[in-house]
Amino acid sequence: MKLWNIARLGLVLMLYAAAACVGLSFVYTGTLSTIEERSRADLEASLKELFPSADDFDDITGTITSPDSGISFSSAFAAREGGGLAGVILEASGGSYGGPVTVLVGAGVGGVISRIKVMEHSDTPGLGANAASPSYYVDKAAGITFYGQFSGRALTDPLEPKNDLIAITAATITSRAVARVVRASGAAAAEWLAANGGKTDG
Repeated sequence: MKLWNIARLGLVLMLYAAAACVGLSFVYTGTLSTIEERSRADLEASLKELFPSADDFDDITGTITSPDSGISFSSAFAAREGGGLAGVILEASGGSYGGPVTVLVGAGVGGVISRIKVMEHSDTPGLGANAASPSYYVDKAAGITFYGQFSGRALTDPLEPKNDLIAITAATITSRAVARVVRASGAAAAEWLAANGGKTDG
């Protein structure tokens, strides 16, 4: 009798588990398209931040190679304005203090960085996390954020914290990590733009 009760209990638990799995799969399937649409919308909004005047973004992922083995490009887009090429945007990642840091880097046809945006990081709140903070200023008097100081820089600039960039206070590793990602992206973007009709001698 005891064996039967144990077997029955096991069967009931198995049925509950199977029902839960089926239910979860329906929920996942039902929300997957919504999640993907939201991700696309978020990405498009971020691309627009880097090139506000662009009216279209062509996916050119896989056509640009990183010159730095420690930096990877997960996606790439050509920004178009009025039918012409305005620049290129790379979604690039590299190692930082708390793990990978992912940055969107916009490079204009004039050979300068339009803007960058730190998308993901795991660095220390109040220190390395300031790389993405719009309220942390490396130059408060001028209202310049850490990521803001990259705008307008030449794609070929050294971009070295404590040299031609202001580092985040007590977060030199994060500062160097972001700069390395941007530097590799700039070099790769300059090469792609030169090969695709973009002037890069800015």
